[in-house]
Amino acid sequence: MNAVLRIFVWLLALSLVALPVVAVLNGWVGAERWPLAKLRVHGEFKRVPAEQLQQVVLPYAQSGFFAVKLQDAQDAIEKLPWVESAQVRKQWPDVLEITLVEHQPFARWGKDRLLSEQGKLFATPQKLQDLALPDLEGPDTQTGEVVALYNDARALFAPAGVDVTRVRMDARGSWSLQLSNGTEVVVGRDDARSRLQRFVRVLPQLANQQAPIERADLRYTNGFTLSWGTPAAAAPANVAHRTQDRT
Repeated sequence: MNAVLRIFVWLLALSLVALPVVAVLNGWVGAERWPLAKLRVHGEFKRVPAEQLQQVVLPYAQSGFFAVKLQDAQDAIEKLPWVESAQVRKQWPDVLEITLVEHQPFARWGKDRLLSEQGKLFATPQKLQDLALPDLEGPDTQTGEVVALYNDARALFAPAGVDVTRVRMDARGSWSLQLSNGTEVVVGRDDARSRLQRFVRVLPQLANQQAPIERADLRYTNGFTLSWGTPAAAAPANVAHRTQDRT
């Protein structure tokens, strides 16, 4: 037997050994012999419909134990509206295991998205369009900073019996807030926390006025301006507190 023939025979023998393995791993054969017959889901499972999850996973599970593409199945699951993250594993002989983490909504983000407690943005599901959540807004890269100011502002206004319902950072980094009593607070770009602290210190005195505060502009070095609403039997008035040039 010459060298060329020996190489051909060797390659043929190798292919006969390798082909069945490749066929099994690609799901060409063996799916009916080693099927994935059980789906096991771990984690809190409240908002993702079981039928929807099964429908997404089924095309991958049909490939069988050896041919199932776990990463592809995981990517498909994570595209579901309520899924924060997923891990897909297989367990011999016929189990496909899914560890699922659902989004826990923390706040609204802009007009059509929600921010999860884990800091991820996702589209607002239809059933949550009317859910009472704080309104946050800003560049998508600044979610952590917006949440941090929201939490700090809530802590500052809580002793005055006022909550924060909206926090916005615009494209220039300028801040504005909406309070639960209807007051709009314009903070500006610099020293947001110190300006809010200065305003909160005098808020108990201002709350004794007959008219509500409609707007507080804190964009001054050592003071702020206030716009008052209409009292029961008086015309609107503006009051200024140590106003200086805005910064």
